[in-house]
Parts: sequence; C-alpha cells; structure tokens
Amino acid sequence: MHNINFIRENPEKFDEAMKNRNSKPASEIILKIDEERRQIMTKLQQLQARRNELASLIAAARKNNGDFRLLEEESSALKTSASELELKENELSEKLTHQLEVLPNIPLDDVPVGPDESANKCVRVIGTPPEFDFHPKAHYDLGENLGLIDFQNATKISGSRFTILRGAMAKLERAVKTFMLDVHTKEFGYEEIFVPLLVKEECMYGTGQLPKFQEDSFKTTDNRWIIPTAEVPLTNLVRDSMIPAEQLPMRVTAY
Repeated sequence: MHNINFIRENPEKFDEAMKNRNSKPASEIILKIDEERRQIMTKLQQLQARRNELASLIAAARKNNGDFRLLEEESSALKTSASELELKENELSEKLTHQLEVLPNIPLDDVPVGPDESANKCVRVIGTPPEFDFHPKAHYDLGENLGLIDFQNATKISGSRFTILRGAMAKLERAVKTFMLDVHTKEFGYEEIFVPLLVKEECMYGTGQLPKFQEDSFKTTDNRWIIPTAEVPLTNLVRDSMIPAEQLPMRVTAY
C-alpha cells in the first residue's frame, strides 16, 4: 500500500507514476480525503484538550462546593461531538486506505513506459533460436499427438484451460520442480520450505493479492484463501515480526 507521506510531498510524481502504469491520476482525491481526515483529527485533539480542561475545572468546583452543572453539560456535549467526529474519522480512514490499496505500485525509473508488453526491452539473449525448414508445431499439439498431454480428460474433470500430463511429460514436470529446488538449496543457500496451500485473509492482503485480485482468487467457506504461489506463505513467515539484522538476508524457496 502506498505511503501517504510520499503522496503529500510528491503529488505530481505520484500521478506520473500512475500514468506510466496505465492508471488514472489519483493524488487529488487521495489528498482531499487525507486533508479532511487530518482536519477532523485536529478537531478531536482540540475537543479532548477542552474536555481535560473541563475535568480539572469540575474537580476544583467539587472540591470547593461550587456549581459545576454548566461545566458538566459542556463536557457531555463535547463527548457527543467527539463520538460523531470519531465515526467520521474512521469512515475517512477506511476510504483513504481503500484508495491507497487498490492502486498499482510505482515502477522503478528504468522500467520502460508503454501501453503493453510491446514496450518491453530485451535485456539479453542466451543461445540462438533454432531455424526450421518447415512450420514447427506448437508444444500443445506435439504433446497431444504423442499422448503426453491429455486435454480431453482434463476438461472433463476440471473444465477448460486445465491439462493432464502423462508418462514422460509428468516425469519432466516432476524433474523440473526438483531441479529448481536443488539449484536454489544446493548452489545458492536457500532453505527449502513446504508451505500450506490455504492461508488467512491477512496473508493474501499483505502480499498484494487482496483486494486487487479478489475476483480471481478462491476462498473456502471458513474464509481461508487458496494461494496463487508459494510467495504468499513464504512472505508471511516474517509477518508481524522483527528480524535481527544478523539473520538477514533470509533465503527461502518452495514449490
């Protein structure tokens, strides 16, 4: 979620970043909500200061057997006003949070700006693309013709856009997973983790899946969410934790 202080200090830069992400400028509405909320917070502080002053005056009047009815009436009225302002402040805080959490991240300065992937820049090329004297088939055609990819049964079992891998292709899938984990753990010092596939809502929120991708995610009837990748539980290993500097960096990996 975006830092409101950055938006206050850099509204033009923030809007330019949103524009580069093909999103609408948002600083004006965000700062308007923020300013209204801050004004209410200032009023609340002033009311509380006056209530504290009245409490001292009432205590002194009681001690001296004075008349403090008007003071109590004012204090009661201020309490009612403060409750109303607190409700408004909470409403504005939720509104501000929603505005901040649904916006895309600010891209780094070296990220190419463009409408889609056509603006991407090639960083490096490894190897030479093969050339054929015939029109090569797509991998899914080859896999189906060889009996290694089973679309028909996958559709019957799970619906469209699912696949079943058979024989050598299933072994290849397993080998790639093992290869990835072995390279990370044996060559680069990562710790292998086996993670839960269901997580609490705050885990999905903390890694940015919610609320942006809520419609594309799946959850159970007890409000747990199916993870899109192992990134979600791995990141949440350190949620709400203070990690000593000597334990950093933490390198973990999972399938």
